[in-house]
Amino acid sequence: MAIHHVQVPDGSPVFGETTSAFARFGHAPAVRANGLLFISGQIGRRPDGVPGETAEEQTELALRRLEEILRLEDLTFADLVDVTSYHVDIRENMAGFLAAKQRLVKAPHPAWTIIGVSGLAGPDLLVEIQATAAYPDCRGRR
Repeated sequence: MAIHHVQVPDGSPVFGETTSAFARFGHAPAVRANGLLFISGQIGRRPDGVPGETAEEQTELALRRLEEILRLEDLTFADLVDVTSYHVDIRENMAGFLAAKQRLVKAPHPAWTIIGVSGLAGPDLLVEIQATAAYPDCRGRR
């Protein structure tokens, strides 16, 4: 089984100076194995490291990061097969989350699990999104 660790290049306009977090927390942004791309949880920080002010903005930022990792592997949201999102104050923040999700993620929709949590890695974070994408069979990736 071939395993490839995806790296976000320094200077990425989407990730900016936040790429150092991968080394600091000791994980890859994504790992490709057996025709699937496993994407680590993405959070709602702007390229300068400042978190979005609302659940809607944080969701959009997290989805843009997810989209950028997919782009680096020549994939799109349409290649997602499974997504799990974690939400602080889920009842209070669900409307903002759904507004951003519905604006950015179009059909065909992946399976999606939404989980309420008491907190995330930073006290200012409201949402984290992890995902799995499948490479199209015609690309022959493993």
